[in-house]
This record gives sequence, C-alpha cells and structure tokens, in this order.
Amino acid sequence: MRRLPIFPALLVAFSLVAQESPKADAPKLVIPKPDLPQTAAAKVDASHLTLQQAIQTSLRNNLQVQISEQTREVVRAGVPIAAGTFDWTLNSNLTLQHSRSTFDSKSFDIYGDPLIGGSTSNYRSWTMGVAKPMEWGGTLQLNYNPTYTYYFDKPVNGFLSPAVQDPYMGSFTASYTQSLLRNFGRDTTASNLIVARYGSQAADYAFQLAVINLAASTESTYWSVVFAKLDLENKRVALALAQQQLKEDKLRVDVGTLAPLGLLQDEAAVAQAEQDIITSVANLANAKDTLIRTIYPIPDRPDSLDTVDLPTVKPMEMDEDASTKMALDNRVELKSADLDLLAKANQLTAARNRTLPQLDLNVAYNGATTNYATFGATNTDLIQGKNPGYTVALQFSLPILNQTAKGNLAVARANRRSSELSRHDQELTVILQVRTAFRNLDSLAKGVVAAEKTRVFREQNLDAEKKKLDNGMSTSFLV
Repeated sequence: MRRLPIFPALLVAFSLVAQESPKADAPKLVIPKPDLPQTAAAKVDASHLTLQQAIQTSLRNNLQVQISEQTREVVRAGVPIAAGTFDWTLNSNLTLQHSRSTFDSKSFDIYGDPLIGGSTSNYRSWTMGVAKPMEWGGTLQLNYNPTYTYYFDKPVNGFLSPAVQDPYMGSFTASYTQSLLRNFGRDTTASNLIVARYGSQAADYAFQLAVINLAASTESTYWSVVFAKLDLENKRVALALAQQQLKEDKLRVDVGTLAPLGLLQDEAAVAQAEQDIITSVANLANAKDTLIRTIYPIPDRPDSLDTVDLPTVKPMEMDEDASTKMALDNRVELKSADLDLLAKANQLTAARNRTLPQLDLNVAYNGATTNYATFGATNTDLIQGKNPGYTVALQFSLPILNQTAKGNLAVARANRRSSELSRHDQELTVILQVRTAFRNLDSLAKGVVAAEKTRVFREQNLDAEKKKLDNGMSTSFLV
C-alpha cells in the first residue's frame, strides 16, 4: 500500500545485494510483533550473524520502533473518534404518573350540600427516537411517542362521573434539517474526520520511516564491525611482516651485510604494529558492543557476536536524474508533507465556509392518532398516516462582525501557506540528498578501483625495494 523512501531504500538494497552471504536464499525482512516475549530461544545465533539476521533482530527488539508503532495506533484511533460525531443516537424516555385526590365536606355543591368523593388518574408515556448527523451538514431525527391516559372518579354525593373510554393515543415525527450556507458540504462538516484520516496515513509513513532508519542504522553498525575485523586482520598481517623483516635484518647483521643501526628501525616498526593491533582490538570490541546494543536493547542479550557477511563492490547502474525522480515519487517524508498539505487545504475550505451566514432548511412530518381503547389501533393510524401534518421552515442568522470566523480563516490561510513552503523545502532537501549520495557513491566506487591499482603498484614497489635490499642497494628504512 505504501512504499519506502527511495534514498535509504536504495542504500539498504544496494548493500544487501552486494553482500556475500553463506546462505543461498536470504530470509525476507519481516517485522515481528513487538509484544512477543524475548527469550534466548527467540534469538538468532550471535556467533554467526548475517546482515539480514541483524536487521530482523533489531526490528524485533528495538524499543523506538515499538514506541513508533504505539504512536501510530494512537493516531489511528483518532479516525473512529472523529467519525463518532456522525453516529446514530438512540434515545428513549418512559414516564409513569399516578395521582389521586379526595375532597370532603369543606367543599359544597350548588345546593349547599357538602361534596364527598375523589378521583384517580394514571398517565404513561414512552418516547423512543433516533438522531443522525450527516457528513454533508444535515440532521435527521425520528421519534415515536405512544401515550396512555386514564382517570376514574369516585362517587360524588351518589353520582358517578364517567371514566375515560379511549385512553390510548400517540404520534410519530420525522424531521430533517439541512444547512444551506454555513456548515454545508462534507469538506466543512466532516473536516475533522478528513483531517484525522490524513493523519492516520501520515502515521503509517512515520512508522515506515522509523523502520527504515533503524534498518539503515543497523546496517551501518554491522559494516562498522566488519571493517573493524578486517582492519584488525590487516594490522596482524602488518605485524607479521614487520617481525619477518626484523628477523631477516638480524641475519643480515650477523653476516655483516647490514649495519646494527638498521635494526632500530625494524624494532620501531614492530612496536608500532603492536600498538596498532591494541587500538584495532579496542575498536573491534567497541563496534561489537554498539551492534549488540543496537539489535538487543533488552537484558537478555549475548556477550559477543561475530559477523559473517563481507562487502563486495559491483558497478552501480543508476542514473542521477532517474534516481532523483524516483525519490520524489517515493520518499515517505514527501508523502507525509502531501498529506499535511491536503489537511491544511481542507481546514482552509472549512474556515472559509464558516464565514458565511447561517441558513437552515427544516422539513418535518408529524403523524398523530385519535384516541382508542386499544394500543394496536394507534399504531394502525400511524402506519397508514391517517392524521398527517407537514412543516417546512427556513431559519437565517448573520453575525454582524463575525470576527472569530474571520480570524480562524486568516490562521487557516497562513497554515496552508506554511505547509506549501515546508513541502517545497523538503523537496529541495530530497533532491540535494539524492544528488549528494549519488555522487558520493560514484566517487567512492571510483576510489575503490583506484585504491586497488594503488595496492598492486605498491606491492610491486615493495618487492623491488626488497630485491634492492638483498643486493645491498637499499636500507631497511626504505623497505
């Protein structure tokens, strides 16, 4: 769904292709679940660590990647939070009411006789409704309200008042309100949801970037260990050569073909080589510690490790212009900047809309029933629309100065312009990075070829100088 940024991806891919691995089929890069328990059994063999294994283990254990993943989940949660504004809402209300009243001789009828009696009434009402805000600026409301009203009078001076014969009735209302100016359209009403979705995509890119940076950092640390190992081997070879030269010069001194003072230079060379080895051993230990800390940021980690991959040099078949275009199309930083620009543009549209007057159209239907002795008859009236009622209304309002909306519009314009400038600045940075990296790689590749020629010529020069020394035409210092 989303692609890696081209510059780090090319560096990673180039080195992975260039390495010589003892395995025929290198394992694919897989990001394990960060919450898996880290045990010794889950680790790779640290005594024979390939570059692929180092990257995989680093991605599995690295805390920053896990933190970045949790951050992504937090940002993703903003989408359903913003979408919740447009959820259906169910509301219900049940009312039960009972009352009773009595009156005695303190009250009199028209004939002057005291009134003795009372009344009892029961009232039940149940309202159930749903409401749904729409993403384009409307609101739908539906309400169903059946009621029951009953009362009974006690005899008053021997006369009985009639009770309610038809206690059931009800109503059904459907109302829709649509904004026509302010808060009209999905870009305005659903602006927070749209921005949250852009933010969720940007969080995915941020997580990818964290993975890419960690893979690149792990690879760089891995090759630092490889370099330190090879450097130590070279220093040991240099020490062996210096010791061999000292041994040969001692023989020359014994046979009288070399002055004893010549041994001082040989002994100094041996001492220097031994000092270089001490430094190289420390550098290798430090490099290994750094790699261990990078791929095992957990308490359960090995004390040491050994790398097995070796770098190789292959021709770089890349075009600078094509590489630059590829980077501009695929770098996650630019994709995130594009999403931010879209979000700022949406916020500007919403802010501009909120400077308009408020004009709302309301359309409503109200179905009522007559009184019935049974509950079912009221529902029949509502379903058949026996007693319909309709309402159409327009409501208009206009803030006199509307300073808040105008201020928010100015802020939205500035934010969008800032996002545009930031996007352009990032594009220029990517172009510079790709061109610089391309030229550095090209220069280093040519430098390797030149260094190889230099090594061959110096080996030949060393052999020639040794032959001169054997014939007494040179000194150990020159050798």
